[in-house]
Amino acid sequence: MSTLHETLERLPAQVRHTLIDELQALNGHHSNGHAPLSDDALLAALKSAINGVSERKRRRVVITGIGAVTPVGNTARITWQNLVAGQSGIGPVTQFDATHYESRVAGEVKNFNPELRIPRKEARRMARCSQIAVVAAYEALEDSALKLEDEDPTRMGVVMGTGVGGQDMFVDMIQSGATANRMRSRPVDVINGLPNMPAFHISNFFGCRGPLNTVVTACAAGTQAIGVGTEEIRRGAADVMIVGGVEAMVTEVFFATFEAMRAVTTQNDDPPRASRPFDASRDGFVIGEGAAIFVLESLEHALLRGATIYAEVLGWGESADAHHIAAPDPEAKGATLCMKNALADAGISPDEVSYINAHAAGTPLGDAHETKGIKDVFGARSYEIPISSTKSMVGHLFGGAGAIEALACVFAIHTDTIHPTINYDTPDPECDLDYVPNTARQVPVNVAISNSFGLGGQNACLIVGKYHG
Repeated sequence: MSTLHETLERLPAQVRHTLIDELQALNGHHSNGHAPLSDDALLAALKSAINGVSERKRRRVVITGIGAVTPVGNTARITWQNLVAGQSGIGPVTQFDATHYESRVAGEVKNFNPELRIPRKEARRMARCSQIAVVAAYEALEDSALKLEDEDPTRMGVVMGTGVGGQDMFVDMIQSGATANRMRSRPVDVINGLPNMPAFHISNFFGCRGPLNTVVTACAAGTQAIGVGTEEIRRGAADVMIVGGVEAMVTEVFFATFEAMRAVTTQNDDPPRASRPFDASRDGFVIGEGAAIFVLESLEHALLRGATIYAEVLGWGESADAHHIAAPDPEAKGATLCMKNALADAGISPDEVSYINAHAAGTPLGDAHETKGIKDVFGARSYEIPISSTKSMVGHLFGGAGAIEALACVFAIHTDTIHPTINYDTPDPECDLDYVPNTARQVPVNVAISNSFGLGGQNACLIVGKYHG
């Protein structure tokens, strides 16, 4: 067992001196007429004080701004309105000729004009994912009512999640080489195709000089980026973080790849009904694109400037399946561990969760295994918790998926409304929970958990809740 002296010596000098002063005050310098405390008693008091310091150092994190560009709307609020209405954003592929592919539907962003926010010359140099991310970030910052001129730029940071970044830049270069016998590239094409460019462009446009990071964990990236941004504020490295996820991969490369994997739907005849999470007729996911961006702030910072608070980030968790490059763990051990880790980080019990936004991409194995994982975590109460799949309307946005699903959780908490899982017609015995089929539901939502289970068994879960002062 450590002695009092050994415990003190392991602490940083500033903390050590502060705690010594507190302990001396506790012992009263023998001036209060009582016998001084023993070293064991002082050590117990010291450990209690250290725990108190740890609790004080973990700052609360709140969401004060939301922006989005998605297949169902080019703003956050239009996106939410259409999700609640059960409006599908999935249609025939328009960005390339998909005639020769077995899957010919996608969740594409529509009528998107980056030049409404980004100067034309700059926009032309940027990959589509960076354009989408910057436009969504503009909305999030405006929604937050932050006055950038009043902020310390070194206390503002950016964390973005993406699966592949600006791969469209590389596709264009390869196609130019195939047609001209020589690959053509502008000086910035390779750089702007890198996955970290959406985060760079956001930090550059808004002058954020604090923490800058990119999370590249496939389908878990958007959720994990929100978690990483939360940690930057918790540990005191920033007061404001712009976080989220983005993807723009409606290209032949990915259609060909996922077709070869037999992972995408072939239900092309009625595109709005192609994405069918949890339904017995599901046969694969729909590739989608878009972004959702959030402004996170420490609670103190938000209150000081009188910000509107949508929700509080209560906790998040991570885990790995360590099982297969693409297939989920059949025992759902990774998914189960991830949800448990998030609950532990939030300091809440499974009984406190009001709503689950499922990863639910519409694959036969994935949806069944996620259902098993939910049962393993929530037990009999699994049948009482409303669950819905945002992907039923927007498709699978990969690195952007977790972010738009976080948007659905935040608005569910803010409005006490749960959007439906559309196209749920035929129950699957392996998927027998309450998936809020086809119609939105008005219920109190105090705590919501968002699941993101990525290729390579990379899992992330986010928990948000109503803000209580």
